[in-house]
Amino acid sequence: MKLRIGSRDSRLAVIQAETVMTALRTAHPEIELELVTMKTTGDKILDRTLDQIGGKGLFVKELDAALRAGRVDLTVHSCKDLPAELPPDLPIAAFTGREDPRDVLVLPLGAAAPDPALPIGSSSPRRRLQIQQLYPHIRVEPIRGNIQTRLRKLDEGACGALVLAAAGLKRLGLEGRISRYFSPAELLPAAGQGILAIQCRADMDAGFLDCVRDVEGTACALAERAFTTALGGGCTSPAAAYAVIHGGEITITGLYAGSHERVYRSAVSGPVQEGEALAAALAKRLKEDAECLEK
Repeated sequence: MKLRIGSRDSRLAVIQAETVMTALRTAHPEIELELVTMKTTGDKILDRTLDQIGGKGLFVKELDAALRAGRVDLTVHSCKDLPAELPPDLPIAAFTGREDPRDVLVLPLGAAAPDPALPIGSSSPRRRLQIQQLYPHIRVEPIRGNIQTRLRKLDEGACGALVLAAAGLKRLGLEGRISRYFSPAELLPAAGQGILAIQCRADMDAGFLDCVRDVEGTACALAERAFTTALGGGCTSPAAAYAVIHGGEITITGLYAGSHERVYRSAVSGPVQEGEALAAALAKRLKEDAECLEK
């Protein structure tokens, strides 16, 4: 049996795909694996923010096409980069365990604090809104490109700091660039942050992915994605969702920004098996609060 694993061609995406491939090789040495990389539309257009060019779907468009055409058999993604709504013919077959979910502050080499005269670089509306609450006297401006490109721009003086995902830096071996970790209470992570998602065709028997499938990661990812889906799927308003499990109970914290970027944030807890329903109800409540208060 041979499986072709599809991935974006960035260094981080390749490392993530190879992590999954290593687990598969260990559990199923009889399977021959081949990595197939490609550049997505989201990787090619770097002069505009994602909400200006079509959203997160641009990071998966080419990979979805390759999966449908049979050029690849599985695709590996950062869960947070997947659109809230996915085509039924290309389901998520497995979620991995979670790497560090936090966002972090990265400073130029040698700097001890952000330069208030320079912007903090982040293209994420979710991050921008929360960063401005933490650093009200420093402007936030978009910065695109893979992690290495953004670090180079930072060190060349394009901005005074970056806000990035801890998981990506750690997977790249760049943990030493982290200057500060933001707690989820300070900066709520994106839905699925730190978790990898593996897509396949709906007609594939994906039982062999049990070796990478993680029970807790799956429960958290499904709840967090249920929150963003309940907001409308393609919703461009800043939103975030983060779930944690203790014993048999899941707690989901959600954030939604209304039309005037007023932040609505709340949490809900209940049995793990009810996580998706709890998250969807939380999103509905926050959205209704925003609509009511902003009339």
